[in-house]
Amino acid sequence: MKHRKPIILPSLNKVLKELGENIKLARLRRKLSAEQIAERAGISRATLWHVEKGSPSVAMGIYGQVLFVLGLDRDLLKVAADDALGRKLQDAELIVKERAPKKK
Repeated sequence: MKHRKPIILPSLNKVLKELGENIKLARLRRKLSAEQIAERAGISRATLWHVEKGSPSVAMGIYGQVLFVLGLDRDLLKVAADDALGRKLQDAELIVKERAPKKK
């Protein structure tokens, strides 16, 4: 089975690279080697390298496992916690139909 590379927009790619860099910096601040993190997370060093590069092909669970090993897994709860656009839409009480009517 051939793996397809996901199509990632440049702005998202930049965010993923920054996430990977933040994970790498967190590892270095803790003075842990790549081997130690990979072993504790149950992944290969190559996979950890992809995580630290912000690769979009790495499963979200792997990112979570590495964050857990670094003691940063609770940071995932901050994702979409402050949804400013969603709150504005909610406050505006926009009426959204559940489903568009069928065309004849």
